[in-house]
Amino acid sequence: MKNLIAKKTYTIPFVIWIIAGTLIPLASIAYYGFTSREGGFTLGNILAMFRPDHMQALGLSLLLAFISTAICLIVAFPMAMILRESRFGKQGFLIFVIILPMWMNFLLRTMAWQVLLERKGVINSIITAVGLPPQEMMNTPGAIVLGMVYDFLPFMILPIYNTVSKIDNSLIEAAYDLGASRTTTYTKVILPLSVPGIVSGITMVFIPALTTFVISNMLGGGKINLIGNIIEQEFTINSNWYLGSGLSLVMMLFIIVSMLALQKFDKTGGANLI
Repeated sequence: MKNLIAKKTYTIPFVIWIIAGTLIPLASIAYYGFTSREGGFTLGNILAMFRPDHMQALGLSLLLAFISTAICLIVAFPMAMILRESRFGKQGFLIFVIILPMWMNFLLRTMAWQVLLERKGVINSIITAVGLPPQEMMNTPGAIVLGMVYDFLPFMILPIYNTVSKIDNSLIEAAYDLGASRTTTYTKVILPLSVPGIVSGITMVFIPALTTFVISNMLGGGKINLIGNIIEQEFTINSNWYLGSGLSLVMMLFIIVSMLALQKFDKTGGANLI
C-alpha cells in the first residue's frame, strides 16, 4: 500500500507538467479556434484554411517538407550504415560530429547559412573567384530546403542508426550464404528491419519541416510564405489569435493523421517489403 502511494506521489510532477504544458495550451488554442472576434462560436477560423492564399502556402509547405524529408532519408540511410559498420572508436567520433551542430543555437545555425548563401557570401565569393557569375541563392525555396536538411538531418540519422545497429549480423551473413547479392541483402533484409527507424526519422523531420517558420523567414527573406509563417504572422503581427488558432488546429489535425499513417506503415511496412 505504501509503495502504491509512493508511486502515485512520484507521478504528481508529471501530471502537473502535462496539465500546464500540454492540456491548458491546447484548450486555449481550441477555445480561440472556435471563437469569433465577437465572442461567438464559429467554424470560420477552421474553414479559413481553404482560402486560396492559405492553400497555396500549405501546398508549398508540403512540397518543401516532402523534398527535405526525402533528401534527409537518402543521405541518412547510407550514413547510418557507415556508422554501423565502423569500428567502435571511429563510430563514437562520427556520432559526435553528427550531433555537434545540434549543440549550437538553432538560430545561429540558420544565420550561418545566410552568410554562406547571400550574394556577397562565401559561396558566391568562391564562384566569382573561378570566373563564374554570382548566383541568387538567398530568398529561394532551394535555400529553405537546404536549411531544413541541415537542421533536421541528425533527427533522421540517429533513429535509423539506432535501428540498424541492432540488426543481428547473423541474418546478413545468412543472406550472403544463401547466395543473395549485396543489393538483395539490403532490400530484402536490412531495409525491412530498418522500417521502425525510418518511420521515426521521417516523423521527426517531416513534421517540424512542415510547420517551420524560422528557416523560411531567415533564408526566404520573408518573400516565401509557408503555412507556419502565416500562422506566426496571425499571432505576432495581426494579433488575430482566433484565426491563428483555427489554422493551428487544422495543422494539428493534419499532423496527427500523418503520424497515424506512419505508425500504421511501421507495423505493416516491414512485412510488405520482404
